[in-house]
Amino acid sequence: MIHLSHPEPSIVLVELDAAPANVLAMAERARLLDAFAAIEADLAVRAVILTGRNGAFCTGDDLAESLSRDVETQTAAILHFLDMCDTVAACRAPVIAAVDGWCIGGGLELALACDIRLASARASFACSAVRMGLTASAGRLTRLIGESRAKPHLLTGAPFDAARALADGVVAEVHPADGLLDAALGMARVIASRAPLAVAATKRVASGVSTTQAEIPALASSADHAEARAAFIAKRLAVFEGS
Repeated sequence: MIHLSHPEPSIVLVELDAAPANVLAMAERARLLDAFAAIEADLAVRAVILTGRNGAFCTGDDLAESLSRDVETQTAAILHFLDMCDTVAACRAPVIAAVDGWCIGGGLELALACDIRLASARASFACSAVRMGLTASAGRLTRLIGESRAKPHLLTGAPFDAARALADGVVAEVHPADGLLDAALGMARVIASRAPLAVAATKRVASGVSTTQAEIPALASSADHAEARAAFIAKRLAVFEGS
């Protein structure tokens, strides 16, 4: 099951709930894609938090389901999982992964597709694809933390804890488990308070799909930029409308 809620009007919380470890079978993936399609269509949404219930973030594909697939179907299912991660990565609104418990295999790929990762102190990670005769996370993890830090994780598949994830730059912050969601909400609240067009443009530039030079003309002529300048002169908080 996928739970979608609005802790605040401009923030969406997406929770994976497939006990015990939040595997993403094909049906769950369809629900997650539906959730992100709804988010993409709702221009009031300015930040997204993706997390898991049951003391886990996500452990990737449903291996029990995969045993019933022939080679062609299994290949298509793996590629579908990667396409799902690409959809999350392409979300207009920034996505914060709040990682508690296991985040392994495809679950790590999903977390890496998010813009920001926060972890609980009890989070545990693994690039476990090489233990399953597959490859995953090699592209995203290497771009994120560099080849020298990524390869020990990618080539061994060994688990690593939240402290190592923080030291290597896999996550931005580590919090006690009972404070993780509040930390994610706090960060989402700050992001949601910024100019939406500028946030979306900055995400595109940071992700390598656009350039600052390409984004500036539209941003410089936006109502939000005019509002920011007026608010600065008036010494008040800017109120951004996303226009």
